[in-house]
Amino acid sequence: MTIDSHVHFWKYNKQRDAWMDDMKALQQDYLPEHLSLTLKRNGVDGLVAVQASQEEVETRFLVELSHTHAEIKGVVGWIDLQAANLEERLQHFSQYSIIKGYRHIVQAEPDDFLLRPAFQRGVQALKAFNYTYDVLIYPKQLPAAIKFVADFPDQPLVIDHCAKPDIRHKKMDGWKDQVQEIAKYPHVSCKLSGLLTEAAWKEWSAADFYPYLDVVFEAFGTDRLLFGSDWPVILVSGMYVQWKSLLEKYMENFSQEDREKVFGLNATRFYNL
Repeated sequence: MTIDSHVHFWKYNKQRDAWMDDMKALQQDYLPEHLSLTLKRNGVDGLVAVQASQEEVETRFLVELSHTHAEIKGVVGWIDLQAANLEERLQHFSQYSIIKGYRHIVQAEPDDFLLRPAFQRGVQALKAFNYTYDVLIYPKQLPAAIKFVADFPDQPLVIDHCAKPDIRHKKMDGWKDQVQEIAKYPHVSCKLSGLLTEAAWKEWSAADFYPYLDVVFEAFGTDRLLFGSDWPVILVSGMYVQWKSLLEKYMENFSQEDREKVFGLNATRFYNL
Protein backbone atom coordinates (compact mmCIF):
# COMPACT_ATOMS: atom_id res chain seq x y z
CA MET A 1 0.00 0.00 0.00
CA THR A 2 1.32 3.45 -0.97
CA ILE A 3 0.72 6.19 1.60
CA ASP A 4 1.36 9.90 1.22
CA SER A 5 2.39 10.91 4.74
CA HIS A 6 1.96 14.67 4.30
CA VAL A 7 -1.01 16.38 2.64
CA HIS A 8 -2.83 19.61 3.53
CA PHE A 9 -6.44 20.64 2.90
CA TRP A 10 -7.99 24.06 3.36
CA LYS A 11 -10.74 26.47 2.41
CA TYR A 12 -8.72 29.56 1.57
CA ASN A 13 -9.03 32.45 4.02
CA LYS A 14 -7.00 35.53 3.07
CA GLN A 15 -6.57 36.74 6.66
CA ARG A 16 -5.80 33.38 8.26
CA ASP A 17 -3.59 32.19 5.39
CA ALA A 18 -1.35 35.25 5.14
CA TRP A 19 1.68 32.95 4.83
CA MET A 20 0.53 32.27 1.26
CA ASP A 21 0.91 35.94 0.22
CA ASP A 22 3.83 35.16 -2.10
CA MET A 23 2.33 31.86 -3.27
CA LYS A 24 -0.47 32.79 -5.69
CA ALA A 25 -1.11 29.18 -6.69
CA LEU A 26 -2.15 28.32 -3.12
CA GLN A 27 -4.73 31.10 -2.73
CA GLN A 28 -7.79 28.94 -3.39
CA ASP A 29 -9.60 25.99 -1.85
CA TYR A 30 -7.76 22.66 -1.81
CA LEU A 31 -9.94 19.75 -0.74
CA PRO A 32 -9.79 15.95 -1.12
CA GLU A 33 -11.87 16.02 -4.30
CA HIS A 34 -9.18 18.19 -5.91
CA LEU A 35 -6.51 15.57 -5.20
CA SER A 36 -8.35 12.28 -5.77
CA LEU A 37 -7.55 11.94 -9.49
CA THR A 38 -3.86 12.73 -8.85
CA LEU A 39 -3.73 10.04 -6.17
CA LYS A 40 -5.22 7.48 -8.56
CA ARG A 41 -2.85 8.40 -11.39
CA ASN A 42 0.12 8.05 -9.04
CA GLY A 43 -0.98 4.78 -7.45
CA VAL A 44 -1.41 6.28 -3.99
CA ASP A 45 -3.85 4.38 -1.76
CA GLY A 46 -4.17 6.70 1.20
CA LEU A 47 -2.83 9.80 2.93
CA VAL A 48 -2.19 11.51 6.23
CA ALA A 49 -3.87 14.93 6.44
CA VAL A 50 -1.68 17.41 8.34
CA GLN A 51 -2.76 20.68 9.96
CA ALA A 52 -1.97 23.95 8.20
CA SER A 53 -3.43 26.47 10.67
CA GLN A 54 -3.09 26.67 14.43
CA GLU A 55 -6.60 26.39 15.85
CA GLU A 56 -8.69 23.52 17.13
CA VAL A 57 -11.27 24.12 14.41
CA GLU A 58 -8.58 22.96 11.96
CA THR A 59 -8.39 19.59 13.73
CA ARG A 60 -12.18 19.24 13.60
CA PHE A 61 -12.16 20.24 9.91
CA LEU A 62 -9.72 17.43 9.03
CA VAL A 63 -11.68 14.91 11.11
CA GLU A 64 -14.87 15.88 9.30
CA LEU A 65 -13.19 15.45 5.90
CA SER A 66 -12.10 11.95 6.91
CA HIS A 67 -15.74 10.93 7.46
CA THR A 68 -16.51 11.39 3.75
CA HIS A 69 -13.13 10.68 2.14
CA ALA A 70 -11.81 7.17 2.78
CA GLU A 71 -8.37 8.02 1.38
CA ILE A 72 -7.68 9.98 4.60
CA LYS A 73 -6.18 7.25 6.78
CA GLY A 74 -4.92 9.53 9.55
CA VAL A 75 -4.98 13.13 10.79
CA VAL A 76 -2.18 15.16 12.36
CA GLY A 77 -4.07 17.96 14.05
CA TRP A 78 -3.31 21.05 16.09
CA ILE A 79 -3.95 21.55 19.78
CA ASP A 80 -2.55 24.17 22.14
CA LEU A 81 0.23 22.15 23.72
CA GLN A 82 0.91 24.99 26.15
CA ALA A 83 -2.68 25.28 27.42
CA ALA A 84 -3.47 24.76 31.10
CA ASN A 85 -6.40 22.51 30.12
CA LEU A 86 -4.40 20.44 27.61
CA GLU A 87 -5.22 17.04 29.14
CA GLU A 88 -8.92 17.87 28.95
CA ARG A 89 -8.62 18.82 25.27
CA LEU A 90 -6.58 15.71 24.45
CA GLN A 91 -9.22 13.62 26.19
CA HIS A 92 -11.93 15.32 24.14
CA PHE A 93 -10.19 14.67 20.80
CA SER A 94 -9.26 11.10 21.75
CA GLN A 95 -12.81 10.06 20.79
CA TYR A 96 -11.72 10.44 17.14
CA SER A 97 -9.51 7.47 16.31
CA ILE A 98 -8.56 9.05 12.97
CA ILE A 99 -6.34 11.54 14.89
CA LYS A 100 -2.88 10.01 15.06
CA GLY A 101 -0.81 12.93 16.30
CA TYR A 102 -0.27 16.65 16.52
CA ARG A 103 1.95 19.38 15.09
CA HIS A 104 2.89 22.95 15.95
CA ILE A 105 4.38 25.33 13.37
CA VAL A 106 7.66 25.64 15.25
CA GLN A 107 9.43 27.07 12.19
CA ALA A 108 7.59 30.34 12.93
CA GLU A 109 8.71 30.38 16.57
CA PRO A 110 11.98 31.45 18.27
CA ASP A 111 14.88 29.03 17.85
CA ASP A 112 14.63 27.73 21.43
CA PHE A 113 10.87 27.13 21.36
CA LEU A 114 11.11 23.31 21.48
CA LEU A 115 13.01 23.60 24.78
CA ARG A 116 10.51 25.81 26.60
CA PRO A 117 9.08 24.10 29.71
CA ALA A 118 5.43 24.83 28.91
CA PHE A 119 5.77 23.33 25.44
CA GLN A 120 7.69 20.33 26.71
CA ARG A 121 4.98 19.64 29.29
CA GLY A 122 2.53 19.55 26.40
CA VAL A 123 4.58 17.10 24.38
CA GLN A 124 4.95 14.94 27.49
CA ALA A 125 1.15 14.69 27.69
CA LEU A 126 0.91 13.14 24.20
CA LYS A 127 2.43 9.84 25.29
CA ALA A 128 -0.56 8.78 27.43
CA PHE A 129 -2.77 8.96 24.32
CA ASN A 130 -0.27 7.22 22.00
CA TYR A 131 -0.03 10.31 19.81
CA THR A 132 2.86 11.11 17.48
CA TYR A 133 4.43 14.55 17.12
CA ASP A 134 5.54 16.17 13.83
CA VAL A 135 8.61 18.42 14.17
CA LEU A 136 8.37 21.32 11.68
CA ILE A 137 11.60 23.34 11.79
CA TYR A 138 14.21 25.20 9.79
CA PRO A 139 17.88 24.15 9.82
CA LYS A 140 18.71 26.93 12.32
CA GLN A 141 16.40 25.19 14.81
CA LEU A 142 18.12 21.81 14.53
CA PRO A 143 20.43 22.35 17.53
CA ALA A 144 17.39 22.84 19.79
CA ALA A 145 15.62 19.94 18.07
CA ILE A 146 18.51 17.60 18.87
CA LYS A 147 18.18 18.45 22.57
CA PHE A 148 14.40 18.16 22.28
CA VAL A 149 14.41 14.63 20.86
CA ALA A 150 16.87 13.55 23.55
CA ASP A 151 14.36 14.71 26.18
CA PHE A 152 11.60 12.45 24.80
CA PRO A 153 13.10 9.01 24.13
CA ASP A 154 9.70 7.27 24.28
CA GLN A 155 7.80 9.73 22.11
CA PRO A 156 7.43 8.89 18.37
CA LEU A 157 8.75 11.94 16.49
CA VAL A 158 9.06 12.71 12.79
CA ILE A 159 11.03 15.55 11.19
CA ASP A 160 8.92 17.21 8.51
CA HIS A 161 10.49 18.08 5.14
CA CYS A 162 13.99 16.90 6.17
CA ALA A 163 14.17 20.12 8.29
CA LYS A 164 13.95 22.24 5.13
CA PRO A 165 17.55 22.37 3.85
CA ASP A 166 18.52 25.32 1.65
CA ILE A 167 18.51 23.47 -1.66
CA ARG A 168 18.02 26.70 -3.62
CA HIS A 169 21.51 27.86 -2.62
CA LYS A 170 23.00 24.35 -2.44
CA LYS A 171 23.86 24.79 1.25
CA MET A 172 24.56 21.70 3.35
CA ASP A 173 26.95 22.93 6.04
CA GLY A 174 25.48 22.57 9.50
CA TRP A 175 22.29 20.93 8.22
CA LYS A 176 24.12 17.74 7.21
CA ASP A 177 25.95 17.25 10.52
CA GLN A 178 22.88 18.02 12.59
CA VAL A 179 20.63 15.69 10.57
CA GLN A 180 23.19 12.94 11.09
CA GLU A 181 23.14 13.71 14.83
CA ILE A 182 19.34 13.76 15.20
CA ALA A 183 19.06 10.51 13.24
CA LYS A 184 21.09 8.73 15.94
CA TYR A 185 17.93 8.72 18.06
CA PRO A 186 15.93 5.61 17.03
CA HIS A 187 12.54 7.12 17.92
CA VAL A 188 12.99 9.87 15.30
CA SER A 189 11.81 9.43 11.69
CA CYS A 190 11.99 11.84 8.74
CA LYS A 191 9.61 12.80 5.94
CA LEU A 192 10.77 12.93 2.34
CA SER A 193 8.46 15.84 1.64
CA GLY A 194 8.49 19.57 1.04
CA LEU A 195 11.84 19.61 -0.75
CA LEU A 196 10.61 20.91 -4.11
CA THR A 197 9.68 24.20 -2.47
CA GLU A 198 13.13 24.50 -0.87
CA ALA A 199 14.70 24.44 -4.35
CA ALA A 200 14.47 27.20 -6.98
CA TRP A 201 10.76 27.15 -7.83
CA LYS A 202 10.14 25.40 -11.14
CA GLU A 203 13.81 25.83 -12.09
CA TRP A 204 15.23 22.81 -10.25
CA SER A 205 16.65 19.61 -11.67
CA ALA A 206 16.54 16.16 -10.11
CA ALA A 207 20.28 16.32 -9.46
CA ASP A 208 19.72 19.25 -7.06
CA PHE A 209 18.06 16.89 -4.57
CA TYR A 210 20.35 13.87 -4.72
CA PRO A 211 23.03 15.15 -2.28
CA TYR A 212 20.32 15.87 0.31
CA LEU A 213 18.60 12.53 -0.26
CA ASP A 214 21.99 10.83 0.13
CA VAL A 215 22.35 12.43 3.57
CA VAL A 216 18.92 11.44 4.92
CA PHE A 217 18.98 7.94 3.44
CA GLU A 218 22.39 7.28 4.98
CA ALA A 219 21.40 8.84 8.30
CA PHE A 220 17.91 7.37 8.80
CA GLY A 221 17.98 4.26 6.64
CA THR A 222 14.93 2.92 4.87
CA ASP A 223 13.12 1.99 8.12
CA ARG A 224 12.57 5.60 9.21
CA LEU A 225 11.90 7.55 6.02
CA LEU A 226 8.36 8.39 4.91
CA PHE A 227 7.28 9.50 1.43
CA GLY A 228 5.19 12.67 1.49
CA SER A 229 4.09 15.14 -1.16
CA ASP A 230 3.33 18.30 0.85
CA TRP A 231 0.43 18.85 -1.57
CA PRO A 232 -0.78 21.44 -2.42
CA VAL A 233 2.24 23.52 -1.29
CA ILE A 234 4.33 21.49 -3.76
CA LEU A 235 2.39 23.13 -6.61
CA VAL A 236 4.32 26.40 -6.31
CA SER A 237 7.43 24.58 -7.55
CA GLY A 238 6.29 21.47 -9.41
CA MET A 239 3.79 18.67 -9.82
CA TYR A 240 2.89 15.73 -7.60
CA VAL A 241 4.04 13.22 -10.20
CA GLN A 242 7.42 14.94 -10.50
CA TRP A 243 8.29 14.49 -6.82
CA LYS A 244 7.00 10.93 -6.57
CA SER A 245 8.79 9.82 -9.75
CA LEU A 246 11.99 11.60 -8.65
CA LEU A 247 12.02 9.56 -5.43
CA GLU A 248 11.16 6.37 -7.34
CA LYS A 249 14.07 7.01 -9.70
CA TYR A 250 16.39 7.67 -6.75
CA MET A 251 15.35 4.35 -5.20
CA GLU A 252 15.33 2.28 -8.38
CA ASN A 253 18.31 0.21 -7.23
CA PHE A 254 16.94 -0.35 -3.74
CA SER A 255 15.21 -3.61 -2.92
CA GLN A 256 11.46 -3.95 -3.41
CA GLU A 257 11.16 -4.32 0.38
CA ASP A 258 12.96 -1.02 0.99
CA ARG A 259 10.81 0.81 -1.57
CA GLU A 260 7.65 -0.52 0.05
CA LYS A 261 8.84 0.71 3.45
CA VAL A 262 9.53 4.26 2.28
CA PHE A 263 6.38 4.55 0.14
CA GLY A 264 3.90 3.24 2.68
CA LEU A 265 4.86 0.71 5.32
CA ASN A 266 6.82 3.18 7.45
CA ALA A 267 3.97 5.70 7.48
CA THR A 268 1.49 2.96 8.32
CA ARG A 269 3.63 1.85 11.25
CA PHE A 270 4.60 5.31 12.51
CA TYR A 271 1.06 6.69 12.48
CA ASN A 272 -0.60 3.38 13.38
CA LEU A 273 -2.88 3.68 10.33
